Amino acid sequence: MKRRDLLKGAAAAGAAAGASTIAAPAIAQNRIEINMVSTWPRDFPGLGTGAQRFAERITNMTDGRIQVQYFAAGERVGAFDSFDEVASGNAQMYHGADYYWKGKHPGWAYFTAVPFGLTYTEINAWIRFGGGQELWDELAGGFGLKNLMCGNTGVQMGGWFNKEIESADDFNGLKMRMPGLGGDVIAKLGASPVSLPGGQIYENLVSGAIDATEWVGPWNDAAMKFYEAAKYYYYPGMHEPGSMLSCGMNKEFWESLSKSDQIIIEAAASMENDVMMSEYNAKNGASLAKLIKEQGVELREFNDDVYDSFGVAADEVFAEVVAHSDLAKRIHESFLSARSEVGGWAKISDVAYINQRNRVLGL
Repeated sequence: MKRRDLLKGAAAAGAAAGASTIAAPAIAQNRIEINMVSTWPRDFPGLGTGAQRFAERITNMTDGRIQVQYFAAGERVGAFDSFDEVASGNAQMYHGADYYWKGKHPGWAYFTAVPFGLTYTEINAWIRFGGGQELWDELAGGFGLKNLMCGNTGVQMGGWFNKEIESADDFNGLKMRMPGLGGDVIAKLGASPVSLPGGQIYENLVSGAIDATEWVGPWNDAAMKFYEAAKYYYYPGMHEPGSMLSCGMNKEFWESLSKSDQIIIEAAASMENDVMMSEYNAKNGASLAKLIKEQGVELREFNDDVYDSFGVAADEVFAEVVAHSDLAKRIHESFLSARSEVGGWAKISDVAYINQRNRVLGL
């Protein structure tokens, strides 16, 4: 080998060694650690396991470069303290239902569910293509947050009651766990709405601290054993027709991420939005059959008079929301537009087909 070739080889080897010396610390510096708090009990079916699955997915999608440490409700902060924990920067991310924050601004309710609101497919359309995400960004940005869709439980049940609900008068004096604007609706009917995190509902129902409760649907409600404390199970819930869950992030943290890391988190959240809804649809039917056959639960449907009373009360609640602020008014108007346009299409597509299918098949 000629001397100059030997020197070239040595130089190349040196450069490679230098590159590896530089690359190792660069990779280490690019490691991102996320503390994620949540409003759900650990390992709770659907809500909790979905949040945990989302956290794990981000870590797996980055081969561990982004490490997400998950804290269930009460493990780092209380369920309802998740918002402030992330907005303050003490944690980087939460998973929860944004209607829990309606006391901070009523607009938050629309980004989970509102009475007579949007189903899963309708709210997805509104957020992605109807201006919903832009309004959500405006609202969240005012609190130092950035939020993404990250799960859905679909149309929820109307709730568990110790007595039959035959008229709106039966809500008068009732202490019922119901958060969000749905709670404001039953308050118009004389009920006392109570907002409790999931982990505290059963004990309050059993003790008599509350008379009735809504939670999610048969799969989750069976796991909570509400049938041990209440006999009547009503449907459909007017309050949460497509309860969207949220990944809320500290805005400063979000903006510090590279574009590619933002896309990874968006992709992981979008996947969970789909997977969670699929899981609820797969498991609710069998769980309801078991509640009726094995636990003796009596399934009841709200009659038209009760539902009409819900509608009148909901109009009063929405009028108060619109009067709150310009942003609340714009969120509500955008929601109304989506409900009319997307819901109008659903009426002659999904709804019409399902009704005819079920008629023909006798379902």
